[in-house]
Parts: sequence; C-alpha cells; structure tokens
Amino acid sequence: MNRIIFIAFILAMLIPSCKNGRTHSEHNMEMAKEIYTCTMHPEVVSDKPGKCPKCGMTLVKKATEIVSPQTVKLESLLKPTNEFVISTIPLTTVSQQSEPIEIDALGNIGYDTREVGSISARVTGRIEKLYVHYRYQKVTKGQKILDIYSPELMAAQQNLLFLLQNDAGNLPFIQAAKEKLLLLGMSNEQLVQVIKTDKPSLIISVFSNYSGHIHETGAGGNMNAGNSNMKDISLITEELPLKEGMYLQKGQSIFTVYNPVKAWAVLNIYAENQALVKLGSPVEIIPETSPDKVINGKVDFIEPFYRKESKTLTVRVYFNNAVLKIPIGSQVKAVISGNVKDASWLPAESVLSLGMDKVVFLKSDGGFRAKKIKTGITYNGKVQIIDGLAMQDSIAVNAQYLMDSESFIKINR
Repeated sequence: MNRIIFIAFILAMLIPSCKNGRTHSEHNMEMAKEIYTCTMHPEVVSDKPGKCPKCGMTLVKKATEIVSPQTVKLESLLKPTNEFVISTIPLTTVSQQSEPIEIDALGNIGYDTREVGSISARVTGRIEKLYVHYRYQKVTKGQKILDIYSPELMAAQQNLLFLLQNDAGNLPFIQAAKEKLLLLGMSNEQLVQVIKTDKPSLIISVFSNYSGHIHETGAGGNMNAGNSNMKDISLITEELPLKEGMYLQKGQSIFTVYNPVKAWAVLNIYAENQALVKLGSPVEIIPETSPDKVINGKVDFIEPFYRKESKTLTVRVYFNNAVLKIPIGSQVKAVISGNVKDASWLPAESVLSLGMDKVVFLKSDGGFRAKKIKTGITYNGKVQIIDGLAMQDSIAVNAQYLMDSESFIKINR
C-alpha cells in the first residue's frame, strides 16, 4: 500500500513539470527569428541591421517564420508532398535591376574574305615566265606575276598597228582596237610601247591588282577558318603546281590573293550565352601570340548557322591588322560585354529545372507550392525571370531542399 502511494506522488510531481516544459518549448518555436538581407544580393544574411558588404545598400528586415505544431493544420499535413511542402527554409524575393554581363569566348584570326582578290587569265596562252614560286608568297599591287604568250593578243596588236599605218583617220576603229587590247589584259604602258615601237609584243606581262599573300586557286578558303591546310609545315613552302611552259585557258583563275591587313576575329559562342550576344556588342580581344596587343572592336556579324562539329555559334569582329600584324590563324581570347536592362532576377538555386519546365517554391499558407515560371538567361549565379512571379512573392531560397526525391512535382500554373 505504501509503495502505491509513493508511485502516485512521483507521477503527480512529473506531470506539471512536463506541461511547463512543453509550454516553454512551444513558446520558443512560436517566436519569429529576425534576419536582415540585401534586396540585390539575397545570399547576404545578417542577424542585425547594417550595410550589404557587396553593394553597400541598407539591409532589409525579414522574418523567417517558424511553424509551431499548433499552426500546422491536419489538412496541410495530409496534402500530397508533390503539391504542398511544409518547411521553414529562408525566403527571397525577385529583384529588379540592370545587370552588366561579360561573356568569355575563344576563337582565331582569319582573313577578311571581303578583301580577297583573284588573278585570272584574260586570254588563252602559254606561260613564258613565272615570278611567284610558292604558296603564301607575299605580293604587292602592281607586282609582275607572269609573262604570257598569246596568239589572240598578237593578232589584236597587229590589227591596231595595221589601222594606224593604213587608216590613221579612222579614229572609232582605232579606239575600239585599243580598248580590246586593254580588255584582254594589256596595260596602258604596254599599249603605249607597242604604238611607239610600231611592233607587236611577243609576250604580255600579267600584274597583280592586289596586295597580300598568294594562294593557289581553291586552297585559300581553308586558311580562313580552320587553318587546316597548314597542319603540315612543308605545304607552306611547297612549289606551286603552275609551271613555266604550261598553257592557260581564257577566264581561268590563276591565283587568289588574301590581304593580311584586313582581318577578322572569328569567335565561338556556346549555346547558353547566345541570347546575350547582339550586333554591336563591345568586344575586347587578346591574341595569345601578343597579349599586349589588345584589340577593341564590336560584333559586326553573327553567322546564321552552326559550324560543323563545333555546336557553337560564330561571330565576327572586323579590324585593321596593318599595325598590329597579328599572324593569321593565331588563337585569341575575347570578352564580349553587354547589359540586360531592368530585368527581374532570382538566385539560380531558387529555380528548379524539370526538363522543359522551370519551377520555384512559392510561400503559401504556412508552406510552399511549386509554381511554374518562364525564365530567360542565366548569368553570374542569377536567373532572369520573364513571367510567372510578382515582385512581392516570397520564394524559397533553395528549391532543391524542397524537392521530394520519391515523387514528381505537380506544377501550379
């Protein structure tokens, strides 16, 4: 009997103690923890007022709600986890600001194909003398390329001399004969010499109308982009297949001349950065061969196709290479600058990718609901929000924490 009385006494002492302990614990859970954060940099969190260490703005007071057992309703607990999540994870909001961007790109220097010239045969004839002998030989405008013997040119000269000797007053015919010789490739100096000596010239010289590097016809295109035909160094000084004594056909292209003074930088842009690059975007280019020779330009052209096997978009930056003299084919690094004006941003970790859809967890009724949003670019740890959220919406800072690995999220549109 005494033993039963003792046990009853002990229980009577413990029940009020447990009740008081539970009340104290519940009181602590119901208290809201005050935190301060930066509207521009939600990752900055402090337990007291102050300035943002990144931008200097005044920290804004936010309260992280701690859900006590009494505030959680049975209906909420019974909701499927793919529709409603109960959590006390910190919150963030959409920030509105202009974001300067910088995109790193790699590429190479190529010939500006707008400055490419072609040296062609205007008459059928035989090469008597060749003055260029190897690929990529440098030539200047007005330089003699080859001497050619042509029966057609010989006949045209004799026709002019016949008119001058026997019908000097027939000026229209004489002028037509002179123009024909000029059209067949004879220079004004050569024409004057034929008239002065009253003898046809057996050979006619062909001069270059361009300055640059000699390329064999049809071999210059690879030099511009991939530089593929220079993998074997022996090809640079290899003899040209064109030899003295060979015959040329009228209209045949003999050489192509690429001008190294006019060049462009060909830059490769990866898929995630393509929306950030616009025509006219400022570009700073640093050649690997001469890091001190920085090229400042702008995006002049965006190629409307993907280069084979690169899966990148290519942009061109035109520049004058007369002073810099950067070797064609050399590698470059570039920084493309831009600015996204008055855009809405969220931290990248706040947005969850579900394949084709992007979702965030929106604060609602003591918990979080998944909300589908439309996003734009991703840059510097931030995601541009195009549609689906208002400025006052509270969003879970880290969406991954609320993702249930055993169920699919049901999106609230």
